[in-house]
Amino acid sequence: MGQVRAVTHRVGTTAAATETVDAVVIGAGHHGLVTATVLADAGWDVCVLEERAVVGGAVSSVVRDGWVMDEFSACYPLAVTSPILRYLELQEHGLRWARAETQVAHLGRPESRTVPVIMRNAQDTAALLAEDDPRDGRAWLRLVEQYDTVKGPLLDALLTRWPPVADARRLIAAVGVRHLPDFVRFVLLPCTRMGEELFHDQAGRELLAGNAMHADAPPTASVSGIYGWLMSMLAQDVGFPSPVGGAGQLAAALARRAESAGARIDTSTRATRVVVRDGAARGVETADGRRIAVRRAVVADTSAPALYERLLDPADVPPGLRARLSNFAWDLPTVKLNYRLSAPMPWTAQQARGAGVVHVGRDVPGLVQWSAQLEANTVPDRPFALVGQMTSIDAARSPAGTETLWLYTHLPRGVTDEASASRLLDNSEDMLDRFAPGWRDLVVERWVQTPRGLEGENANLGEGAVGGGTQQLFQQTIWRPITGSGGPRTHLRGLYLGSAAAHPGGGVHGACGYLAARAALTDSGAMGRRLDDVRLGALHRLYADAAPAWVGLRG
Repeated sequence: MGQVRAVTHRVGTTAAATETVDAVVIGAGHHGLVTATVLADAGWDVCVLEERAVVGGAVSSVVRDGWVMDEFSACYPLAVTSPILRYLELQEHGLRWARAETQVAHLGRPESRTVPVIMRNAQDTAALLAEDDPRDGRAWLRLVEQYDTVKGPLLDALLTRWPPVADARRLIAAVGVRHLPDFVRFVLLPCTRMGEELFHDQAGRELLAGNAMHADAPPTASVSGIYGWLMSMLAQDVGFPSPVGGAGQLAAALARRAESAGARIDTSTRATRVVVRDGAARGVETADGRRIAVRRAVVADTSAPALYERLLDPADVPPGLRARLSNFAWDLPTVKLNYRLSAPMPWTAQQARGAGVVHVGRDVPGLVQWSAQLEANTVPDRPFALVGQMTSIDAARSPAGTETLWLYTHLPRGVTDEASASRLLDNSEDMLDRFAPGWRDLVVERWVQTPRGLEGENANLGEGAVGGGTQQLFQQTIWRPITGSGGPRTHLRGLYLGSAAAHPGGGVHGACGYLAARAALTDSGAMGRRLDDVRLGALHRLYADAAPAWVGLRG
């Protein structure tokens, strides 16, 4: 299956001579491209090194026989709402968005012919919920109104600052001091409890719970509710959009934007080592023998294990950091099925036909059972899956009357063997038989991606995880990816982590790359360097102990 090459870039050479730039960005995923653009906009000389032959990381597409299939991720509500990506004005560099009329449908029980859906218009969504209970229609409109009140400061706080002190003040003002205790409680609720408190009937609860499963927090765990709420409100606000022509078009627009600012992107070039001297990042070495020195910064758009265990020499990683990294948790391994279908999916529930995204396989009690199987290290016998009907979103993806469709679901954490993946694939397709009888007759092509295959295609997707690390509370904010500053800064001067491994984590929003660039720009000034001295001193004390208190040490 051929890859879409978004932009023609210089490929790696065998030249051994040292070159010097202001900053090297390791990885041309969407975060790395955002980093390069922001630094180049500020006048820095930036070189981006990408191991693959195509930019974009997990934002890429492949084409076969005129069909466009998204290789990893596909639908990007956060990208449309992200203040960072809006600032980059990617529409000036060829990016266009498409979305379906029905944003999401939830299919919890095969016998159901009427299912909960989120429509483009909030009034339409509320009217459908009101058919089961009028109070639930009113509750939906109230949620939308509350979201509209807080979304500006909330998204700014999540995506544009670390720590988000000023935006947190704006968020508190939007919520109202009197209501702040209730808002904090709301943020911490499990999605099962949140659904019970918000809705009287199952429809609203299923929409909330299905959207919560875009993250890997169990539905009975704290903060899973806020994931469900945010994804539901994003679906109502902007839908589940995807770039016209495939996910790779977003990466292509980002690459054009970075190059227009002056950044250089070298594809097919694997970084092998970050050079450290006197406690600071001084350059990068590549597999083809290049040595690139940096005046100011190295930014790694890589996984946390890749940075600390592969790119840095062992002597440059303090023992306390290494001890904490041993407890780093990936998000759940992903199994992904991709199909070319000769006709749209024949869902028994008519409302799912033409929906952009379909949540299928489990109702709310079933989601709790599914999650419990994952937590118990058991391959689910009745999976829950996210399905994208990409031609329903963007007619340019496949010939008229056909459908490009993907499905992804999860294995238990740490279970990545091919036999378990194969069993889950069979169970997932059996599940589709119950919700869309006869669908197998439409299959033109079936393309399977297992956790090992995903990691083989993109090294950042460790164990087939697509979120850069678990999104559960214990590995967020100051604990992402390990206990420390929580943002993009590391224990070494001039070295930054600018991937989904850092705050705010998974999703296509550009924030991780943006925050890394802003940190590098700030630290290059005199005041920034003085503050960095204080921060580095604290981190070195924190990481000095090889057996830190309250940290479980295995082995």
